[in-house]
Amino acid sequence: MSEKAGIPVAAVGAFVWHEDRLLLVRRGKPPGEGELAVPGGRVQYGESLQVACAREVFEETGIRVSVGDPIYAFDSIERDEAGRTESHYVVVDLQARSIGGTLQAGDDATEAFWLSIADIKQLPPEVLNEHTERALRKLGFL
Repeated sequence: MSEKAGIPVAAVGAFVWHEDRLLLVRRGKPPGEGELAVPGGRVQYGESLQVACAREVFEETGIRVSVGDPIYAFDSIERDEAGRTESHYVVVDLQARSIGGTLQAGDDATEAFWLSIADIKQLPPEVLNEHTERALRKLGFL
Protein backbone atom coordinates (compact mmCIF):
# COMPACT_ATOMS: atom_id res chain seq x y z
CA MET A 1 0.00 0.00 0.00
CA SER A 2 1.18 3.57 -0.28
CA GLU A 3 1.77 6.64 1.81
CA LYS A 4 -0.61 8.57 -0.47
CA ALA A 5 -3.49 6.31 0.61
CA GLY A 6 -2.91 7.24 4.24
CA ILE A 7 -1.84 3.74 5.16
CA PRO A 8 1.42 3.08 7.05
CA VAL A 9 3.89 0.90 5.17
CA ALA A 10 5.11 -2.30 6.86
CA ALA A 11 8.89 -2.72 6.80
CA VAL A 12 11.57 -4.88 8.40
CA GLY A 13 15.11 -4.39 9.63
CA ALA A 14 17.63 -7.16 10.22
CA PHE A 15 20.10 -7.37 13.08
CA VAL A 16 22.40 -9.90 11.39
CA TRP A 17 25.28 -11.22 13.47
CA HIS A 18 28.38 -13.12 12.37
CA GLU A 19 31.33 -13.77 14.70
CA ASP A 20 30.31 -10.95 17.09
CA ARG A 21 29.98 -8.44 14.27
CA LEU A 22 26.82 -6.69 13.06
CA LEU A 23 25.94 -6.30 9.39
CA LEU A 24 25.44 -2.64 8.45
CA VAL A 25 24.74 -0.88 5.17
CA ARG A 26 25.16 2.70 4.01
CA ARG A 27 21.72 3.77 2.86
CA GLY A 28 21.61 4.97 -0.73
CA LYS A 29 18.10 6.44 -0.62
CA PRO A 30 15.93 8.41 1.82
CA PRO A 31 15.01 8.16 4.56
CA GLY A 32 18.46 8.22 6.11
CA GLU A 33 20.41 8.48 2.85
CA GLY A 34 24.15 8.18 3.56
CA GLU A 35 23.66 6.88 7.11
CA LEU A 36 24.73 3.49 8.42
CA ALA A 37 21.81 1.24 9.31
CA VAL A 38 20.84 -2.40 9.55
CA PRO A 39 19.64 -3.75 6.19
CA GLY A 40 15.92 -3.82 5.60
CA GLY A 41 12.99 -2.54 3.61
CA ARG A 42 9.34 -2.91 2.75
CA VAL A 43 7.32 -6.04 3.34
CA GLN A 44 5.66 -7.15 0.11
CA TYR A 45 1.97 -8.04 0.12
CA GLY A 46 1.53 -11.65 1.29
CA GLU A 47 5.10 -11.90 2.61
CA SER A 48 5.85 -12.85 6.21
CA LEU A 49 8.20 -10.68 8.28
CA GLN A 50 10.82 -13.44 8.23
CA VAL A 51 10.68 -13.92 4.45
CA ALA A 52 10.80 -10.14 3.88
CA CYS A 53 13.77 -9.87 6.20
CA ALA A 54 15.75 -12.62 4.44
CA ARG A 55 14.93 -11.15 1.00
CA GLU A 56 15.92 -7.60 1.94
CA VAL A 57 19.20 -8.71 3.54
CA PHE A 58 20.13 -10.69 0.43
CA GLU A 59 19.13 -7.88 -1.97
CA GLU A 60 21.13 -5.26 -0.05
CA THR A 61 24.17 -7.30 0.99
CA GLY A 62 24.42 -10.66 -0.82
CA ILE A 63 24.29 -12.41 2.56
CA ARG A 64 21.92 -15.33 3.21
CA VAL A 65 20.42 -15.42 6.69
CA SER A 66 18.48 -17.55 9.11
CA VAL A 67 15.87 -15.21 10.57
CA GLY A 68 14.76 -15.40 14.19
CA ASP A 69 12.25 -13.53 16.28
CA PRO A 70 11.31 -9.84 16.27
CA ILE A 71 13.45 -7.88 18.74
CA TYR A 72 12.37 -4.25 18.30
CA ALA A 73 9.63 -2.20 16.59
CA PHE A 74 9.19 1.49 15.85
CA ASP A 75 7.41 4.09 13.71
CA SER A 76 9.34 6.16 11.19
CA ILE A 77 7.25 9.20 10.28
CA GLU A 78 8.58 11.94 7.99
CA ARG A 79 6.79 15.29 7.78
CA ASP A 80 7.19 18.30 5.50
CA GLU A 81 7.66 21.89 6.74
CA ALA A 82 3.88 22.34 7.03
CA GLY A 83 3.62 19.28 9.26
CA ARG A 84 1.96 17.05 6.66
CA THR A 85 2.94 13.41 6.74
CA GLU A 86 5.18 12.53 3.79
CA SER A 87 5.81 8.92 4.77
CA HIS A 88 4.92 6.56 7.60
CA TYR A 89 6.67 3.23 8.08
CA VAL A 90 5.99 0.71 10.84
CA VAL A 91 9.27 -1.18 11.15
CA VAL A 92 9.84 -4.51 12.88
CA ASP A 93 13.48 -5.42 13.50
CA LEU A 94 14.29 -9.13 13.61
CA GLN A 95 17.35 -11.00 14.79
CA ALA A 96 19.20 -13.06 12.21
CA ARG A 97 22.46 -14.87 11.68
CA SER A 98 24.56 -15.18 8.57
CA ILE A 99 24.51 -18.61 6.93
CA GLY A 100 26.41 -17.82 3.72
CA GLY A 101 26.76 -15.61 0.70
CA THR A 102 29.32 -13.06 -0.44
CA LEU A 103 29.20 -9.58 1.06
CA GLN A 104 28.45 -7.05 -1.67
CA ALA A 105 26.29 -3.93 -1.53
CA GLY A 106 23.24 -4.00 -3.76
CA ASP A 107 19.75 -2.61 -4.28
CA ASP A 108 19.52 0.68 -2.34
CA ALA A 109 22.66 0.09 -0.21
CA THR A 110 25.84 1.79 -1.43
CA GLU A 111 28.13 -0.11 0.98
CA ALA A 112 27.81 -3.18 3.19
CA PHE A 113 30.17 -4.28 5.94
CA TRP A 114 30.54 -6.10 9.25
CA LEU A 115 31.34 -3.99 12.32
CA SER A 116 32.00 -4.98 15.91
CA ILE A 117 30.11 -3.20 18.67
CA ALA A 118 33.44 -1.59 19.67
CA ASP A 119 33.77 -0.19 16.13
CA ILE A 120 30.15 1.00 16.15
CA LYS A 121 30.74 2.83 19.43
CA GLN A 122 33.58 4.77 17.74
CA LEU A 123 31.39 6.07 14.90
CA PRO A 124 30.58 9.79 14.86
CA PRO A 125 26.98 10.26 16.10
CA GLU A 126 25.72 11.65 12.78
CA VAL A 127 26.87 8.54 10.84
CA LEU A 128 24.67 5.93 12.54
CA ASN A 129 20.98 5.94 11.63
CA GLU A 130 18.92 7.14 14.61
CA HIS A 131 16.62 4.09 14.56
CA THR A 132 19.53 1.64 14.43
CA GLU A 133 21.24 3.52 17.27
CA ARG A 134 18.05 3.56 19.37
CA ALA A 135 17.54 -0.19 18.87
CA LEU A 136 21.17 -0.93 19.81
CA ARG A 137 20.72 1.12 22.99
CA LYS A 138 17.41 -0.56 23.90
CA LEU A 139 19.00 -3.97 23.34
CA GLY A 140 21.92 -3.07 25.62
CA PHE A 141 24.71 -2.92 23.03
CA LEU A 142 25.47 0.82 23.35
